[in-house]
Order: sequence, then structure tokens, then C-alpha cells
Amino acid sequence: MESLWQVIRNEVEQRSANEPSLQPYLHDAVLQWHDGCAALSHMLARRLSCTSCPFEFCRSLVARAVLEDGAIGSAAAADLRAVVARDPACREFHLPFLFYKGFHALQIHRVAHWYWRQGLRTTAYLIQHRSNEALAIDIHPAARIGSGVMLDHGTGFVAGETAVVGNDVSLLHGVTLGGTGKQCGDRHPKVRDGASIGAGAKILGNIEIGAGARIGAGSVVLGAVPRAQTAVGVAARLVHRRPACKNEPATEPSL
Repeated sequence: MESLWQVIRNEVEQRSANEPSLQPYLHDAVLQWHDGCAALSHMLARRLSCTSCPFEFCRSLVARAVLEDGAIGSAAAADLRAVVARDPACREFHLPFLFYKGFHALQIHRVAHWYWRQGLRTTAYLIQHRSNEALAIDIHPAARIGSGVMLDHGTGFVAGETAVVGNDVSLLHGVTLGGTGKQCGDRHPKVRDGASIGAGAKILGNIEIGAGARIGAGSVVLGAVPRAQTAVGVAARLVHRRPACKNEPATEPSL
């Protein structure tokens, strides 16, 4: 996170000069901080806080996880780069940091997941609960999510307990990584590196979405989708195979 923080500060300094009415907000969120991870903890605590979970309480929870697990800050920086690289509406790094709830939800999930791995399950559930209430995004604390992930818009995204999302994945709003209701244990999808899931897609069961695969908007996927293939429809069918490029994240399916 620190390697990107000065870039964000420089962008915000320019915006603060151009839009002086925003100076108090921008100072609180960005300009008072010389440590990117501290600023991230502050921002996420603002998102989580409410009457029953005051700001300072939330900040202490978030800061503990961010300080003890350096991977959280590194993943946040990779997610910011992913948004700027893949979202044509986003050209500057400060925009997702300040305003994109999909980005915020991913970082909050990483905090909850850290508490889950420490065996502090009630704390993890509290963080998940507040994130769901505040952002309308519901990610089980045990779900495993990689870095360089773009959760665009984010509203209505759901990921179950045993879901896995790899690196460089693109996800849109309304996506469900859920179970079928007929399984126990490992029962949720595995989305591999570079895959892209379109808006409103429902992927159900312990199935694999291969690296670089694309799922069209509104599709219902009940079976595995091989690497670099595209699936669309209800129930989804394979319609196209594209060349797989190493380390190339998929973009939103234009189907």
C-alpha cells in the first residue's frame, strides 16, 4: 500500500486545490495520513461504524488486522491497480480508495478473514455483519479471496463460506457464489485466476470456473467452466473459447 500512497496523496492534493469545499473531507480521509495502511484503517472504520459499533472501536479492530497482516495492505494496493486498469470509468487511484464500496468491501472482508483465521469467529462475524448492513455486500469471513480483484459496483455480491476467488478476477454487482442447498462441507464455487463474472450471474455448488473464463451477465452456472471458455444462459452453456494469455485478467463479458 505504501508504494501507491504518495500517488493517492498527490491526486487528492490537486483535487483539494480545485474543489476547496471538499478540503475538510479530503484532509480527514487522505491528507492527514502519511501512512497508507493507517489511512485505509481509518476509511474502513468509517464504513463500519454505527451507534452500536462506534468509530474508535471499529478502527481498533481494523487497525489490528492491517498492522499484523501485511498482506492486507498489499492486496489493497493490487485491488486499486486492478480497478484503474480494468474500469473505464476510473482513471485515478483516489477514486476507488475514497468512494468505491466494492473496493471497501473487499478490504473489510480481508480484515474479517484475518480474525477468522485467528479463531476469533464472533469478531469476524461482527465485521461481516456490519459490512453487509453498510454496503449490501455479503462475504462470509471464511471465504478466500486473492488480490488484484475488481468488485465493480458490488451491490448484492454474495460469497459463501467455502468460496474461493483467485487473483486478478473481475466481479460485477449481483453475483452469487453460492451453494445448491443440497451439499454440506465444501459446497461453494472456486473461481480461478483471471476469470470474469458478469452482473447478476449465479454460480452454484462446488464447481470450478477455470482461469481466464468468462461468465455472461445473468447466467446461472451449475457445472464447471473450463479454462479460457465463456458460458452464458440459464442454465449456462459454453459458447466460445478464446486464447488463454498468461497473467491476463479477464474483462467484463460483453454478451
